[in-house]
Amino acid sequence: MCSSDLTVQRLSNGPIAANWLVETDADLEAYDLMLSYSADDGVTWAKPFSPHHDGTKTQHGFASFYETPDAFGLVWLDGRAQELDTTSPDGGAMSLRAATYNRAWKQTGEAAVDVRVCECCSTTVAVTSDGPLVAFRDRSDKEVRDIAVSRLEAGNWTPAQLVHADGWTIPACPVNGPMLSASGRNVAAAWFTMQGEQGHTFVAFSKDAGRTWGTPVRLDDTAALGYVDIELLEDGSAVASWVEARPQQAPEIRLRRIEPSGTKGPAVADRKSTRLNSSHVA
Repeated sequence: MCSSDLTVQRLSNGPIAANWLVETDADLEAYDLMLSYSADDGVTWAKPFSPHHDGTKTQHGFASFYETPDAFGLVWLDGRAQELDTTSPDGGAMSLRAATYNRAWKQTGEAAVDVRVCECCSTTVAVTSDGPLVAFRDRSDKEVRDIAVSRLEAGNWTPAQLVHADGWTIPACPVNGPMLSASGRNVAAAWFTMQGEQGHTFVAFSKDAGRTWGTPVRLDDTAALGYVDIELLEDGSAVASWVEARPQQAPEIRLRRIEPSGTKGPAVADRKSTRLNSSHVA
């Protein structure tokens, strides 16, 4: 049902880390998350290994890397409970899990971050001066799927906390995850939600590494399809992008600058290169 693309990231001490998916059962749409690293700019790679060890033929994907001064880590969506939970007729829920490695690439931990999350909305991690902060689409027992965050504190992930209570109730995954950017204790988050029959994108700021959040600022001008990105700037403002839904016209990628006060700059679109067909973002 869901998958994610190859991700490659250069670490601060030189190696390149990569992750990708390996199908384990086509009928079950199951796949494992695999990792490797290269110390010679991609000429040779270490033998692939997996951060999860549950052995289930379920979905494991949508990984996000993060790096701290003494470790490398990642979070991913993990479907092991869908096979291991025999108490529910529908199986268990998708969970969000995390793993850490030391600089010698020895796995030093694996833990659940949240045991019930949206099935295939992408994850995101930003490293604040207080430690890693992960954002994801949560999933309540009543199918409310709003954006939540968790912080890694003293080796443990904190309970999920909503960035904003949008109250979007949907009995399916919208495949539309959040994005984070951080500098020190300042964090900016961008996400998509539905209000009635219309989609919108929002940005919110935190001054305390994601513990509390300011009032959301709407990004789109009319309506949005989501697919956000965000970058925090040195002056504390942020530049965010999203896909604008335009009636009777093709969707369009737009960007704008947002101040923590809520002031917004004009939306900018590169009409020569960023216009999309609906099929590209459906």
